[in-house]
Amino acid sequence: MRYALGVEYDGGAFQGWQGLGPSGPPTVQATLERALSSVADQEITVSCAGRTDAGVHAECQVVHFDSTAERDPRAWTLGVTGRLPPTVCVRWCVPVDPGFHARFSARARRYRYTLVNRPVRPALYRATMAWERRPLDADAMHRAAQALLGENDFSAFRTVHCQAPHARRNLQDIQVRRSGETVTIEVQANAFLHHMVRNIVGSLLEVGAGAQDEGWIARLLAGRDRTLAGPTAPPQGLVFLRPLYPAEWGLPDEVTL
Repeated sequence: MRYALGVEYDGGAFQGWQGLGPSGPPTVQATLERALSSVADQEITVSCAGRTDAGVHAECQVVHFDSTAERDPRAWTLGVTGRLPPTVCVRWCVPVDPGFHARFSARARRYRYTLVNRPVRPALYRATMAWERRPLDADAMHRAAQALLGENDFSAFRTVHCQAPHARRNLQDIQVRRSGETVTIEVQANAFLHHMVRNIVGSLLEVGAGAQDEGWIARLLAGRDRTLAGPTAPPQGLVFLRPLYPAEWGLPDEVTL
């Protein structure tokens, strides 16, 4: 039987999603697989919708796994969560068709980046928000970001370590908003390159702070030169909100197009 899980985690204590072997540092994948294997009483491996970096969080990462163990969705959800550290939980479990794949069946992914914009660094939310001391013009950031919409070559916003075969991605939506001292950037695309969201945020911050004009983002995109773009934003402000799937897979509404 194949199952899909919605997994929530605080990435601060992990060296990213991907397992690094039994002697490696803690990762979300390895932690989840140990808990699943304990409940199933057999070795379980999972595939995820989108790998996250060290320090990056997830509101609803989706994974799938196969098991011959006879457990109902409630047992998987509660049993696995009971074997996970407080920083990880299973939100839901759904039996799925054997053709479902957490990564390849997804049609889009959505991220949110949140930062505190004030002269003094945050204390209360330092683990889940980044900090920018320079005053930011969120409206200018939003206008500049619209140049990224559509299918484009995002070479200017990919890390040199990115292993994707090409840099073309379809960016479907990007919004920059301010609420008091908090600035959020939400972005949705069919898929993302390694560090793509954090590199976009790092460049938008230069526009928001007035160090670059609004047209700079469009010029960066056209130039395809990572060395000319802004720095990579810190990981703690980034949350993988969810992947999105066609309704045919019968997944919860929060991950269905």
